[in-house]
Amino acid sequence: MSLLSRPKLSSDGCYQNITPKSANWKYVGFQAHELAPQQTLNWIDPDKESCLVILSGKADIRVDKQTFHGLGDRMSVFEDKKPHAVYAPNNSQVSIKAITKLELAIATAPGFGNYSARHIKPEEMTNEVRGEGSNTRSICNILPEQDKADSLLVVEVKTPAGNWSSYPPHKHDSDNIPVETYLEETYYHRINPPQGFAFQRVYTDDLSIDETMAVEDKCVVLVPKGYHPVGVPHGYDSYYLNVMAGPKRQWIFKNHPDHEWMLDK
Repeated sequence: MSLLSRPKLSSDGCYQNITPKSANWKYVGFQAHELAPQQTLNWIDPDKESCLVILSGKADIRVDKQTFHGLGDRMSVFEDKKPHAVYAPNNSQVSIKAITKLELAIATAPGFGNYSARHIKPEEMTNEVRGEGSNTRSICNILPEQDKADSLLVVEVKTPAGNWSSYPPHKHDSDNIPVETYLEETYYHRINPPQGFAFQRVYTDDLSIDETMAVEDKCVVLVPKGYHPVGVPHGYDSYYLNVMAGPKRQWIFKNHPDHEWMLDK
């Protein structure tokens, strides 16, 4: 099975639909949608919590009897703005109504009903810059482990043209706290301008998985295990949205020992 999922637009506006079954894993689900103004999307899932990320556009989002009105204030993921997001617990009736043309990402993972629905406001999200030189990238923590959720971890990353990201190569595929945690992961990629591409390699120590992909706009890369660096060519900026989940809601990663030396410089 390829680890690269290319966009395929359906009649309801969904163009990415990664499920635990289709990915052959246990925890992470991911969808991406394009909705026209006034178009609605409804669902209920008894077993999965959700984090709804407004990639671009505006929407009203209802979770059971609670409605969050007019969410969203960026028209592109490449604007220098944080997103709006909504957390919805499992077994919630969720309804999204697009006010403008809407790009929406839906992250899902096992939910246990421990937390209530809430609007995750941009001002509540933290930013950080990681790396230096051609390894510099900008991070927005949408739903980090310090915030309330049963399983989900959600973050977006912007990498300038010519830079590397998720680098040095690192992995989180072993349930071995405090050294490492087991987390499945999806990378939802956007490219600016959209005709460009980036590269992502996913590989394990024994090379039982070793796949290098030319990633185009709106593609998703699955990371069931192994290292997963991203390289961005000259002339094109990269955005990706990461969704992670596993048996413990904690992100502890291990750098590849051959490349960790660069962090000691």
